[in-house]
Amino acid sequence: MLAVTQEVYDAVITHAIDGMPAEVCGVLGGGHGEAQSHAVTAREVENVADSPRTTYHLDPPEQLEVMDDIEKEGADVVGFYHSHPMGPPGPSPTDTAQATWSGYSYVIVSLSGAHPFVGSWRWTGNRFEREAVGIRSGRRRLE
Repeated sequence: MLAVTQEVYDAVITHAIDGMPAEVCGVLGGGHGEAQSHAVTAREVENVADSPRTTYHLDPPEQLEVMDDIEKEGADVVGFYHSHPMGPPGPSPTDTAQATWSGYSYVIVSLSGAHPFVGSWRWTGNRFEREAVGIRSGRRRLE
């Protein structure tokens, strides 16, 4: 399960809408656990993909800087997020081919329906497994 604060939930949707028609992306910070993680921050990272309307690639130097900042604040990297402005409400074949962080959450904000959809999947190293997304209040870290 991935628990997110209302602020994180709203931030990833707002970022996705503001970034249309391109895909947007970022890093989630909070408490990382094997069975459950808790995201308390969503940090935007520039999408430097050659075709940003249909794929994403986090800017490598900016991604490392954001991840370092999350850790300096005493939090863990929980996972990553990106949007599908016109794509499916789940991982695409490209997402599967590019996934590398085993055990981490990959949040997708799909804008192709009547309302934004926020879903999360954990990368097993071989495939994505869907995980529940819950909204929690506060900035509590997982123990």
